[in-house]
Amino acid sequence: DTEGLLRIKEENQKHYRRAQRHQEKKEKIQRHNRKLGDLVEKKTYELKTQYEHLANLRRSHILELTSVIFPIEEVKTSMRDPADVSSESDNAMTSSTVSKLAEARRTTYLSGRWVCDDHNGDTSISITGPWIILPNNGDYSAYYNWVEEKKTTQGPDMEHNNPAHTISAALCYATQLVNTLSLILDVNLPKKLCNRQVKTQQGNHEFCGENLSRHRFTRAVKKLNANILHLCFSQHVNLDLLHPLHTLRNLMYLVSPDTENLGR
Repeated sequence: DTEGLLRIKEENQKHYRRAQRHQEKKEKIQRHNRKLGDLVEKKTYELKTQYEHLANLRRSHILELTSVIFPIEEVKTSMRDPADVSSESDNAMTSSTVSKLAEARRTTYLSGRWVCDDHNGDTSISITGPWIILPNNGDYSAYYNWVEEKKTTQGPDMEHNNPAHTISAALCYATQLVNTLSLILDVNLPKKLCNRQVKTQQGNHEFCGENLSRHRFTRAVKKLNANILHLCFSQHVNLDLLHPLHTLRNLMYLVSPDTENLGR
């Protein structure tokens, strides 16, 4: 029994010495982890600072781009509310008729269905100048109507007075601006739209050059609107301000100085 007790004591001493070595190793690992934690925290702070600096640079580039090359502004139109005009002409008009006229004013027939538009008739959005504007309600039917009419009508073409060219130019500039913004913000766009006016291996510009059919034009506009919404989502633009058909208005909200997260 005495010999057995001595053996147990020796084994316990070995285990105790091994436990001490393991404790020293554990403390060493904990010190190393604390150093790594401090280093990671420091690097994380530096990375966050660099992100903020990069966001400020992106923001300044975008604001300079949209103030010098691609200014986007709201253009007021001098249209009076039909309800007000009718009320002045007929004092006996009932309030229900006035409200119905006001509701009709906020409704647009677009692509075979009625669309509610609170800004209809009040304003338009211009890009690169007050003469290049888009309908605020997203109704670009003037373009493909002109294309179809041009195919059948013979005679002089009053191109300088045609609103279809204004629509084409505005969409062309919007496409170029969106592609440039995607490069500055480092955000991949879901839809591919070419903004070159010459033929390349990638294709033509979607809105400049040859006249597009109604199907191709509508498809290109949908792709442009999808890209704009994708950029707005990436920069955390207030969703209550966005509308899937308001091309330039969504773009205006995106590049507005009031957009807090612009450049993220």
